[in-house]
Amino acid sequence: MPIHQLSQHLVNQIAAGEVVERPASVVKELIENALDAGATEIEVRIEGGGRERIEVSDNGCGIGADELLLAISPHATSKIATADDLVDISSYGFRGEALASVGSVARLVVVSRSASSEQGASIEVDFGTLSSVRPAAIAVGTRVEVHQLFGQVPARRKFLRSDPTEAGKVVDVVEWLALGRPGVSFRLFQHARMTLELPAVEDPRLRVEAVLGDEFAGKLLQVDLSGAGAVAIWGLIGRPEQAKSSANGLRMVLNGRPISDRGLLHAMREAYRGLVEPGRTPVGFIAIDIDPREVDVNVHPAKSEVRFRQPALIHSALLRAVRSALQAANLVPNLPMGGASLGSSFGWAGRRNDSGANSNSTRDFNLDVPSGASSAESSNAWQNASFSPHASSSDRGFEFSALREALATGALTQSPSTATHTVHQGNSEPSLLTPPRPATRFIQAGKAWLITFDADGIVIIDQHALHERVMFERLRAKLTVGALPSQPRLVSSMISLNGEQLERLEASQELLTRLGFDVRPSGPKSATIFAEPLFLIERKVDVAEMILSWLSRDHASTEDGEAVLSEVLDMMSCKAAVKAGDALSDIEIAALLQDLESVERATNCPHGRPTAMRIPFRELERRFGRG
Repeated sequence: MPIHQLSQHLVNQIAAGEVVERPASVVKELIENALDAGATEIEVRIEGGGRERIEVSDNGCGIGADELLLAISPHATSKIATADDLVDISSYGFRGEALASVGSVARLVVVSRSASSEQGASIEVDFGTLSSVRPAAIAVGTRVEVHQLFGQVPARRKFLRSDPTEAGKVVDVVEWLALGRPGVSFRLFQHARMTLELPAVEDPRLRVEAVLGDEFAGKLLQVDLSGAGAVAIWGLIGRPEQAKSSANGLRMVLNGRPISDRGLLHAMREAYRGLVEPGRTPVGFIAIDIDPREVDVNVHPAKSEVRFRQPALIHSALLRAVRSALQAANLVPNLPMGGASLGSSFGWAGRRNDSGANSNSTRDFNLDVPSGASSAESSNAWQNASFSPHASSSDRGFEFSALREALATGALTQSPSTATHTVHQGNSEPSLLTPPRPATRFIQAGKAWLITFDADGIVIIDQHALHERVMFERLRAKLTVGALPSQPRLVSSMISLNGEQLERLEASQELLTRLGFDVRPSGPKSATIFAEPLFLIERKVDVAEMILSWLSRDHASTEDGEAVLSEVLDMMSCKAAVKAGDALSDIEIAALLQDLESVERATNCPHGRPTAMRIPFRELERRFGRG
């Protein structure tokens, strides 16, 4: 085929392939145009999931009749004029492609009136065929109608999903844009039935809670990073137990613009590392405000991808802001009790062994019930995506006033019967579980749970999960100053590996050396263990089994060095930690309880599972009829 010039209609259809992916893409472009026009009220109506009809109306500044024809022409815009404007874009749109692209793959009707006009005007584009500009009755603002999207492009139309799926995508787009502009009201109608109403609000917290749902009302943690820096961050994030299996519950906006950025998503997941289970993503809303000259939004026609001039700065700022919010919060989840009675939910009589003796190991448990409630997060005034953040404060971790008082008054003696897992007292290397002065107010139930209380309720602690977190944090802290202490084996041992495992072993030599291992390939299908970390020897961990287990895992994240390190430390901590069924001494229990305040992220094990649950005193009062 000889080289020839493409028709303008075909050029517009090609452009539409990038700009108009589905009905939700059209809604996004039209709402962004409305916001750029200064609209404070936006109404969206769809039929057939948006493929049959889309209508977006606004009360913005409108378009004059003499500009309507230009408005639906390709590469026509009022938002930029020179190449220099591309480095300082503060509007949502700037390419001038949206209306022309939509008009090439649908029947497009634009009706508008500017404030300086006495009457409105309309123009129609029927799959690329233009009509003349005609008078029309409309208030100041713009109404855009899109009929039969991809009606003459069956190859594109057949790739659309079902009507409910496409309608759900439209809802997502409206909500996402609404999060960035809380001062604008949004309404969405499906087949003349209103399915979403978001009134304009001054407090952005109300908009975020309205979008995320009632289950998050009053439970979100405030993220706040502002001041003299180049980046301002404000947001509301969910607690670790509210994380979702997909990333759909996490929304981010940059200068009010919805964005999807892998680097920022990585920062969020890093901030929650060890607090949520692998494969789950935190829920919330993050608004980032930076100088427009520090970001390039001219990366893709959809404008959801951006390129930062200093990506490491933005990543570290978000990571620091979210971590600060999590560290300032009391992350111990309340134990859901449902509708069952207290007696049927908890067997306070204790389990009995075959001899009939009570198997619960009790420690002088004295419930001096304190009073008090956790402080509420302060609200933040953020109007129309302009930040005026205020710092919030809330207590972190447990309030063990009674425990601290007991620690200061005396020591318990370790009974021989409960010394199954004594703390290592060797001279070479201090134990990872250093014994403090013990407390008196706790019990060990079922050789698996530690029970105490804080200012808000009775706290039930998973001894294995908490010890695992303690060891993980201590090991990571030791690695910041050097390799872990190692001890050579008197007799080396050999393990059998397949080719994939051997390849990964060779690629991990530097990491394993830091962790105190000396494990080297010794044949085409084997490796030899020459040395191992000292603390694993002390904890009587089967190192060969642990290495085989690690090398056999699905390692999709091997390129992420921090993730691999955390994975190995997690496994080492899990293997070495005390287990359910281990009877602990008073000294060891007191040490674990004290670590709840001293160890970072003690409320979750490295896998992300909670180390503790709380039964609120308020719930107990209600159950016992004292409310």
